[in-house]
Amino acid sequence: MKWTSDTRGKVGGGVLMALLGAGIPALMGAALHTDVGEPYRETRLYFGTERTDGGDPVAEREFMRFLDQEITPAFPEGLTLHDGYGQWRGENGRIVREASYEVVLLYPEKDADDRNVRIERIRDAYESRYRQDSVGRSDDKVDAAF
Repeated sequence: MKWTSDTRGKVGGGVLMALLGAGIPALMGAALHTDVGEPYRETRLYFGTERTDGGDPVAEREFMRFLDQEITPAFPEGLTLHDGYGQWRGENGRIVREASYEVVLLYPEKDADDRNVRIERIRDAYESRYRQDSVGRSDDKVDAAF
């Protein structure tokens, strides 16, 4: 095997090294600086549609009415709604599969106590109105910017 060297290779290698030398610190800085926005809380609510009494599942129009009457007034600045499909094991050991809705709420961390009260009212209202065992909830601390 014969190795050769010419000016083009030396210049090209030098340019490549300069680009890498400038780019790596910038990439590392971006990776280390992940704070974007302000401290927020993200709450996800999981609404099932199968009723505990065996009645018809909660229809889409019923859920949308609930969204308009209960959730939107409590979170007028906005929310995200996802259609879903979930499953869980009932007390009798059977797997229950059902259409579901996921509502994602973002609110400033400083408002978490007040928003927690609103969220629990929403959960209680849905469980009572649509005969549900529970409305699932998960919370995360995030940074958000709008």
